[in-house]
Amino acid sequence: MIDITAILSLSGTAKIIQGIFAGFLAGIIMGLASECLYRLKIFKSSLLLVDGMFFIRSIRIKPSNAALYAAGIPIHLITSSVFGGIYIIISAILKIDALSPYVISFYFFIMWLSMLFIALPVAGQGMLGERLHRSTWLEQLALHIVFGITYFEALQIF
Repeated sequence: MIDITAILSLSGTAKIIQGIFAGFLAGIIMGLASECLYRLKIFKSSLLLVDGMFFIRSIRIKPSNAALYAAGIPIHLITSSVFGGIYIIISAILKIDALSPYVISFYFFIMWLSMLFIALPVAGQGMLGERLHRSTWLEQLALHIVFGITYFEALQIF
């Protein structure tokens, strides 16, 4: 049975907030890594632009770079924060160590798969992001590793 009162207690809420802040910080680092590697032409796509395209396509307006970034940055940071908080909640529900690097690695491996098989197709980029480039899956793996490491370290600090 799930003990919701324990999760929503003062200490449980504080842990969720820590997860949200760690997710936000990891989202900043992930976004910066993606953007830098994209502008250096090492990556073929920018995660911030992909996130922006998802939103812009859903409201059916003509995309410009400014609009894509204006939508993509907040969407990326909000989703990073939410997934950071969700991780803490899932850890509490399953009664597993949220600070375990193995558990965090598994969670972000699942997030990477979700990006490839759900988020990118929904954003119109095809399975594995194939419409962006054939190496999108590898770029996303590198970015999710960056996110996971940053998230792990941030949880240690907070």
